[in-house]
Amino acid sequence: MGLFEDVQNYTPVNPQEKEDQEVMLHYMQHSQNYLERENRIAHFTTSLWTVNRARTQTLLAYHNLYDSWAWIGGHADGEERLSAVALRELREETGVCRASLVSEEIFSLEILPVEGHIKKGVYVPSHLHLNVTYLAEASESEKLIVNRAENRAVKWWSFEDALKVPKEKWFLERIYPKLIEKCKQR
Repeated sequence: MGLFEDVQNYTPVNPQEKEDQEVMLHYMQHSQNYLERENRIAHFTTSLWTVNRARTQTLLAYHNLYDSWAWIGGHADGEERLSAVALRELREETGVCRASLVSEEIFSLEILPVEGHIKKGVYVPSHLHLNVTYLAEASESEKLIVNRAENRAVKWWSFEDALKVPKEKWFLERIYPKLIEKCKQR
């Protein structure tokens, strides 16, 4: 199965996911290069909601670009198998190499607005990240690294504290509570 089918077969858990799923499917049907960041309107990204085996903590990185604690993820950059991209980003950004996906199935869908910013000296206009999230488990004892090009710190947070540290209001109000609740239900 490809990305379109994966998104189409996903069962939304709330109105946000249902609406975002419809937008993603429509965009894939009517747009080109939606897997490439060169698509300056919207493109696919992927994230991992990485939790410990007890599912009481999540791994966050202090993201340089957004100046905030955030989940781990990155751009598809042409790759349709987003779960592999997410695991690669986890290794590159945190040093966690022994994480495993709980499932190859999508854990969450969300469209994330990105404000215009400077990256590597070049202005990147405001756009949308059509984000697909997967759930992964990892050990809190695995050595963490900081990828200075991407982040300033990497740390395990209790679910309660993970709801206090990001600066993005949308993450705090809608995304992280949804991800935590879904973890508790599994």
